[in-house]
Amino acid sequence: MDHQLSPGLYIVATPIGNLGDITLRAVETLRGVAAIACEDTRVTGKLLNHLGIKKRMIRYDDHASEYDRDKLLALLAEQPVALVSDAGTPLISDPGYRLVKLAREAGIVVTSLPGPSAAVVALTLAGLPSDRFLFAGFLPSKDKARRDVLAELAAVPATLVFYETAPRLDDSLAAIDVVLPGREVGVARELTKKFEECRTGSPEELRAHYAAHPPKGEIVLLVGPPAEPTADSFDIDAMLRAELETEKPSQAAGKVAKLTGLDRKVLYARALELK
Repeated sequence: MDHQLSPGLYIVATPIGNLGDITLRAVETLRGVAAIACEDTRVTGKLLNHLGIKKRMIRYDDHASEYDRDKLLALLAEQPVALVSDAGTPLISDPGYRLVKLAREAGIVVTSLPGPSAAVVALTLAGLPSDRFLFAGFLPSKDKARRDVLAELAAVPATLVFYETAPRLDDSLAAIDVVLPGREVGVARELTKKFEECRTGSPEELRAHYAAHPPKGEIVLLVGPPAEPTADSFDIDAMLRAELETEKPSQAAGKVAKLTGLDRKVLYARALELK
């Protein structure tokens, strides 16, 4: 290090797969801090061992108590402390924002070092519109909650970006096919690793592929933005049937009307016929 680090919180992005993606500044900072707050000391320990760095590690994850945060805040008020996640940029679908908020409120200096992010890497690979995108974290595991979230985001004029797990990929693709029909979808997995893959197509095409080739690894799921809506843009019967599985005809019509901009009374009449 050319200079000693000042006390404060240093948010350090780490590789999402390929260890060669660590930045020089990140390495210098990890060497210069007094301690490293991390999700899993075993995962961070492997990275530090690769870099030849020995540092005190402090477990800090979603289960951290208020006492844990207060203790960490007291430390970084006096010494430089790094915050890392298991992979990628901290705070992006990872714990940490409460710590940053409290540190700023306490007048503690917070510095963020840019680096890898799976969401951004996937967006650059997929070939979907990238001038606007919305990162929405993980989709819910329950089917109704998953569809509700997709319905809430249906009108957003941007590419949607989610994190997903391999066992839940087919369920999410099926929900997208029903709630967001006609959208181009991207599946990016094992990013920056040996078996990196980014595949795009319709949900139906992707479901067929991954039924024959079960996916492994961490996944970024992308959904292209909506086209300008017309009555022919939607499979109304499929959308109504999906909603009628859990909703009354009036509620199903209301939800589909919100998604499509079509007349609620017409949709309600059709929902009654389908029911």
